[in-house]
Amino acid sequence: MATPAARTALITGASAGIGAAFAAEFASHGHNLVLVARRADKLREIASQLESEYKTVVTILPLDLSDPEAGEQVSTFLEEADISVDMLVNNAGYALNGGLLDVSWNEHQAMQQVMLTSYFELCYRLLPGMVERGYGRIINVSSLAAMMPATPGNLYAAIKRYVNDMSLAIDYEFRDSGVQCCAICPGFTYTEFHDVMGVRDRVSKMPKYLWQSAAEVAQEGYEAVMAGKLIVINGRVNRVWAWLMALLPRSLQYRGARARRPA
Repeated sequence: MATPAARTALITGASAGIGAAFAAEFASHGHNLVLVARRADKLREIASQLESEYKTVVTILPLDLSDPEAGEQVSTFLEEADISVDMLVNNAGYALNGGLLDVSWNEHQAMQQVMLTSYFELCYRLLPGMVERGYGRIINVSSLAAMMPATPGNLYAAIKRYVNDMSLAIDYEFRDSGVQCCAICPGFTYTEFHDVMGVRDRVSKMPKYLWQSAAEVAQEGYEAVMAGKLIVINGRVNRVWAWLMALLPRSLQYRGARARRPA
């Protein structure tokens, strides 16, 4: 059972999917929560469920992380509420459907703010307190796409590669201070992700064995960061795919990706 003195985890994108699953996973281990997402109604619903089931303390912060001021707003909120964050899950994210020039610059900018800048900024803002207390756990949600060949579109995979490298850099610098950082790389996961992209019909044709539940991803992620792992590929099938891709030079990956495109 959590108490006000229990360790606190801040989770972004917590209103659905992997973020909501992480909230349940951390709550089940006795941690208090700060849940950040745009949809206040969904956050209230999840908070009520978790407080009832796990008797944990759940604080919600409805916030759009595409706002460049969001990181500062998170810091101000935590300071005014006198909440110390011991664990951070950077999970908020989405992908854009379309070629690079089919998408407006504002859409590109918003996606990078959510999935790149906010990840780094929240790490930067919360790390000092973790270092001071000698304890911190950070999970950055990346993607199997970071291990795969490039495809036409909106640089989603490139952002996720950055997330992996950033996570390694943070762990390298702060592990001796008691802070561990892990990037997890889920593949196809049952969430709203593909609905937001508008590709649900296409991906629903993928074989069942390629898919994981959000709860499975969250459990693997929690266990990974607690075990001090660095980059974790979720699911056995995904680990095989990533291993095969690692055997190929980038040039061959590129040629293979182009060969699969329609003529």
